[in-house]
Amino acid sequence: MAPPNPNARRYSPTTMWDSTSLFQFGDMQEIIQNFVRVHVDAPGMEEGAPVFPLGYQYPSLDQLADMIPCILQYLNFSTVIGVGVGAGAYVLSRYTLTHPDTVEGLVLINIDPNAKGWMDWAAHKLTGLTSSIPEMILGHLFSQEELSGNSELIQKYRHIITHAPNLENIELYWNSYNNRRDLNLERGGAVTLKCPVMLVVGDQAPHEDAVVECNSKLDPTQTSFLKMADSGGQPQLTQPGKLTEAFKYFLQGMGYMASSCMTRLSRSRTASLTSAASIDGNRSRSRTLSQSSESGTLPSGPPGHTMEVSC
Repeated sequence: MAPPNPNARRYSPTTMWDSTSLFQFGDMQEIIQNFVRVHVDAPGMEEGAPVFPLGYQYPSLDQLADMIPCILQYLNFSTVIGVGVGAGAYVLSRYTLTHPDTVEGLVLINIDPNAKGWMDWAAHKLTGLTSSIPEMILGHLFSQEELSGNSELIQKYRHIITHAPNLENIELYWNSYNNRRDLNLERGGAVTLKCPVMLVVGDQAPHEDAVVECNSKLDPTQTSFLKMADSGGQPQLTQPGKLTEAFKYFLQGMGYMASSCMTRLSRSRTASLTSAASIDGNRSRSRTLSQSSESGTLPSGPPGHTMEVSC
């Protein structure tokens, strides 16, 4: 592991609906000080990206996952803790299935591990006949209640997406996401995520059912499931404080940040946190995130690396 880097190397500017805003949250700075952070954008998603030429074949999500080893080799990273939202969560999961020894843990927000079925495909096609790409993407990111409320956050993201200079690239990425393959996860089977995983979704979010199903397919002794009340479709935007606190608990369960003080979740009465617990050797890997929990005493680990993959 490399020593902590106060400047935290980062590649590519902020994209629209990734986890970057979460890492800019004030309470998250304690985590950033202990890790080397790298942000990875999908092709054509970075700020100022030129529009791909007509007929460009955008990579599949599987192909994007296959690009990660080159990034880690270039940065000389032996292991990472991955944080991904939506398509980024899928890409990190696909990578972890083929390179389990390089991933210490995963934080997966709004992951859908399933390929679209025929009914989903038909509904997507019908929606495409009556809705613009920006509206379809907004419907993917936020709940109908949020869209109907037309809050300042919704107005902001509607403006960003509608006026994005790389909207053609976003549409290609969007199509690639909708053509994803099933991860075929199976609890107790050969295809599963073997590292500690924290699944995150907002209550009543568009992805709630998919994340619940994903939780049912993973090892309960290695998986934390965080369903956040009053957070809508993008909890990293609407509830960054609670999510940051849960992330700290998750890292503590892996042996990092033993001295970090936890207070927010013990006061909260809005977060719904469920999980299981296990012991692996001398390292406690607790997966129980309780509203009344206090910080425990865990062995501190060496500084590590975090990798974001944007959605």
